[in-house]
Amino acid sequence: MNAATPSVTARPGATALVTCVLAALAGLMFGLDIGVISGATQFIQAEFGIPDDTIEWIVSAMMFGAAVGAAAAGWMSNALGRKRSLQLGAALFVVGSLLCGMAPSPSSLIVARFVLGLAIGLAAFAAPLYLAEVAPEDTRGAMISLYQLMITIGILVAFLSDTAFSYSGSWRWMLGIIALPGILFLLGLVLLPDSPRWLLMRNRREEALQVLARLRRDPQLVAREAADIEEQLRTPQTGWRLFLENANFRRSVFLGIMLQLVQQFTGMNVVMYYAPRIFHDMGYDTASQMWFTAIVGATNVLATFIAIAWVDRWGRKPILYVGFAVMALGLGVVGTLMDGGIAGRAQQLVAVGMLLLFIVGFAMSAGPLIWVLCSEIQPLKGRDFGIACSTVTNWIANMAVGATFLSLLNGIGHAATFWLYAALNLAFIGLTWALVPETSGVTLEQVERKLMRGVRLRDIGR
Repeated sequence: MNAATPSVTARPGATALVTCVLAALAGLMFGLDIGVISGATQFIQAEFGIPDDTIEWIVSAMMFGAAVGAAAAGWMSNALGRKRSLQLGAALFVVGSLLCGMAPSPSSLIVARFVLGLAIGLAAFAAPLYLAEVAPEDTRGAMISLYQLMITIGILVAFLSDTAFSYSGSWRWMLGIIALPGILFLLGLVLLPDSPRWLLMRNRREEALQVLARLRRDPQLVAREAADIEEQLRTPQTGWRLFLENANFRRSVFLGIMLQLVQQFTGMNVVMYYAPRIFHDMGYDTASQMWFTAIVGATNVLATFIAIAWVDRWGRKPILYVGFAVMALGLGVVGTLMDGGIAGRAQQLVAVGMLLLFIVGFAMSAGPLIWVLCSEIQPLKGRDFGIACSTVTNWIANMAVGATFLSLLNGIGHAATFWLYAALNLAFIGLTWALVPETSGVTLEQVERKLMRGVRLRDIGR
């Protein structure tokens, strides 16, 4: 939108809201897989008699598959469309879940987890991208944050399911039962329209205008948004070629990569993958471990509503500052308590409380907002490539975290491990100040114009 053009905004209509909610359900699949492996590992380890390093492989195989899936998702999302990419991801999720539940050995379970990862990689790429392209600009942050909310709901549902099956030790049911919501998600995707931006990229203008009319309700909004998209599409460069030729695009790609590294090295997925093990090390029995893990999931869900409610009011950066500070405090105290040895009920409860405080910090900030920012900072012609790079980075870093946590505990000790992650969160406050733009209330086209003019990254928003 040019400076002389009056701003036109509207509350999302029912069609836009339903569309965003259905697309965000991809996060539910992601969350189910994160949560379900957390409760299953101790029973898998007991049945197969395998060491910690094999458990780390089982946990991290999904992330490796997701990295491969995300790497292919850029091309697939461009060639097939965002909607069909989500459909393929949902189908693979169902297959992978069933294979996990039937795995006869640790090696076959690793392969099944890899297949499941392919599904998650496709969905984790396509869903935020789709949401960024169909959501109205004034509620875009909240709509994309729905994706993270669905991840947290999926984690909670999986934790509760694991708790129910833990009394019988039925890890196969824990891993296989999540195929059911996968089937429902696959059916729901039939109702989604194609992204209007993708349709315009494929020269299907009439279809794009029809979709925008359903999503925006206001002819003036439809005309303005279509004109903005078409203006950006006049640039002939795309993807890898744009990355090679345009230094400004390289800046946005590297910023997206950095943001995903930041999200993973907050330590959140350490807690999600190994929560029962952490509570065991705090001195809790198996039943308590599972129920406290479920409480972690519930806290994660509730705190995500903070981001949804305030991301388009406070802005991205203030919420990130608060979140990183809270996470550093929570992990720092947990590390200090473990350094002195957790003795007595009072210290156990304080340790749990600080871990839950850490969860709140992540769920209200880096959890949803990193996905929001990564979908906002990439220019349209290179958006598939840019988000593919950041999403692959997310999964590689996720794999590194999942594959090293138990080794860190056994190597440098519990206290030092938690202090390490606390120190990283403090460092992320400085990175946010120096490099992250404030993108709330700004159109994707405005962000792109500033980026391509060479405006420094922290100023390409407002």
